[in-house]
Amino acid sequence: MKLDNLSQLDDYVRLFLNDISMLDVRAPVEFKQGAFPHAENIPLVDDEDRHAIGIKYSRQGQDAAIALGHERISGAAKEARINDWIDFMSRHPDGVLYCFRGGLRSKISQQWIYEKTGTAYPRVKGGYKALRRFLINQLEEAVNQIRPVILGGRTGTGKTILLQKIKHMIDLEAIYNHRGSVFGIHTTPQPNQIDAENRLSIDLLKLRHQGVKNIVFEDESAHIGSRRIPPNLYSLMQQSPVVLLDATQQERVNITFNEYVTNALNEYRQLYGKTKGFDHWADYLMASINGIRRRLGGTRHKDLQQLMAAAIRQHREHHDLSAHRQWIHKLLTEYYDPMYDYQLSKKQDRILFKGNSDQVLTYLRDSI
Repeated sequence: MKLDNLSQLDDYVRLFLNDISMLDVRAPVEFKQGAFPHAENIPLVDDEDRHAIGIKYSRQGQDAAIALGHERISGAAKEARINDWIDFMSRHPDGVLYCFRGGLRSKISQQWIYEKTGTAYPRVKGGYKALRRFLINQLEEAVNQIRPVILGGRTGTGKTILLQKIKHMIDLEAIYNHRGSVFGIHTTPQPNQIDAENRLSIDLLKLRHQGVKNIVFEDESAHIGSRRIPPNLYSLMQQSPVVLLDATQQERVNITFNEYVTNALNEYRQLYGKTKGFDHWADYLMASINGIRRRLGGTRHKDLQQLMAAAIRQHREHHDLSAHRQWIHKLLTEYYDPMYDYQLSKKQDRILFKGNSDQVLTYLRDSI
C-alpha cells in the first residue's frame, strides 16, 4: 500500500473529547515546544538527525533530504523505532499518529508500521499544526459562548477546595500547575504556555459539548505563576459576576497552613526524601517571602522572615509545627488582605452572593 493511500482522519473533536492517545513522531525539541495532554513522543528522527536533514533539504532539496534520512535511520535504529511504535500501538490500539503538518514524517512512520504489522495505524490530517489551530479556534469560540461565574474570596478561604465540589468548573491552577500566589510553586515545573492553552481549550470543549455555558472559575490574576491566562478569556472573567467565599480568620490560617506547610512539605519529601525534602521546602518558603520584600516593605519583611525562620527551626529541631501559624496569620493580614480589599473595591457591582463554604456551594449548585 502506498503512503498516500494509508488512512487519515480529521475528526479533531472526537480525538479530544475522547482523550484519544496520540503518537507524536516529531523531534523531541518540537514536542517540548508544544504538544497535547494524551500525546507521547516517539520520534522518527531525533534532534540531531532533524537538524542535519533540514540542512540537506535547504541546500539540495527534498529528495536528497529523504535519502539522508533513510541513510541515518536504517538497520538497528530503524528497527528500534518501529518496535517502539508497535509497543505504543499495543497499549493504544485506538490511537493515532501525527507529525508537524501530517506530511512526510508521519507518512513514513505509518508506512513502516504497515510494512511490519499489516496495520494501517491512522495519521492525523494536517498533523500538529492543524490540531493546534483547531484548539486555538475552539478557545476563541468558547470565550464567545460561555458565561463564567467567578469564585472570589480572601486568601485561605478554601476557594480551590470548594471548586473541586462543583461539577461545571475549570480549575486554572491545576491546568497551570501553580497555586496562583507567591507561595504557589509546585515541585514539578509549570507546563509551557502552549501546553496549558491546549489543555484549557480541551477542558472547555468538553463542557461546551455537554451544552454547559455557566462555568465557575476561581478568581485569578492575569498570570498564574509565569504563565498567562489567554487575554480574551481573562478579559471576559474580569467582566463576569462574582460569588464571594467567606471564612473565619482561624479557618483561613488552617487552610493556608495545610497548603503551605503540610501539603507543600509532603511534595518536597516525595521528590527528595525526608531530610533533603525538608531542606528544599524550607528554601522554598524563604525564597517566597523574599520574593515579596518590596511589597511588604523592609520592616514587615524582616518581621515575617524572622518569624518564618524561627518556625522552620522549631519544626526541624523539635517537630513542633505550631509556630508556622504565627507567620501565616501575619502574612494573611498584612500582605494578602490589603491587596484583596483593593481588588474587591473594583468588583462591588459584580457581586452576586457572599457566604461561607456550605452557603456558596448551595448557591452555585442551585443557580448555575
